[in-house]
Amino acid sequence: MEKTKLLYEGKAKKIWETEDENLLISEFKDSLTAFNGEKKSSEEGKGALNNKISTELFKYLAEKGIPTHYVDTIDDNNMLHKRAEVIYIEVIVRNIATGSLSKNLGIADKTILPFTLVEFDYKNDALGDPKLNDQHCLILNLVNNTDELDYIRFMARRINTLLSEFYAQLDIKVVDFKLEFGRDKDGNIILIDELSPDNFRLWDKETDEKLDKDRFRQGLGGLTEAYRQVLDRIQNRKK
Repeated sequence: MEKTKLLYEGKAKKIWETEDENLLISEFKDSLTAFNGEKKSSEEGKGALNNKISTELFKYLAEKGIPTHYVDTIDDNNMLHKRAEVIYIEVIVRNIATGSLSKNLGIADKTILPFTLVEFDYKNDALGDPKLNDQHCLILNLVNNTDELDYIRFMARRINTLLSEFYAQLDIKVVDFKLEFGRDKDGNIILIDELSPDNFRLWDKETDEKLDKDRFRQGLGGLTEAYRQVLDRIQNRKK
């Protein structure tokens, strides 16, 4: 499958059209951004690590019955996937308080939440990705009805359960993460985007060492080494 036309370029990926109108290629970039693009950098090899980690997780979720856009991995940096109409809601799933949740609500860092928290943000860089409630989603026509929001929440919690169990086998805690959904050519809501440490907070079970993009946000260094450690643990699980 060959790239034909650049459809979109975001912070972490380029999206290309192909000769098949129903299939796209995501090219994972080495660029890094944080704080709505205010902090920028690049780490060689980061894109390939994100592609490989996302590949493993998409395959795992598909085995568990989660509908996704994933089709195949072309090479280190390129993934073939279904074209989907993006639902402009960033779905935030939280198991442990940290980051903005601790800052905004005063919940102590590393507090284990009494239940999985699912939040919605508006996927809109110009507005700074503000928080959404159900009525906002309907007013903005991001979904057709509340049943779709209920389904997205259900899928987010199901994915959280599956990935938390998956990572627990690797001695990694899933702290929080961001998901995106879209509609395929038949109108079905499916999981899209990526499943990488760019979008997840992952902590070592024993040491709470950060294995995610917080290493860049907080100036800790060693980002690609942390991502490679995540990939190594995933691949060693399969041996």
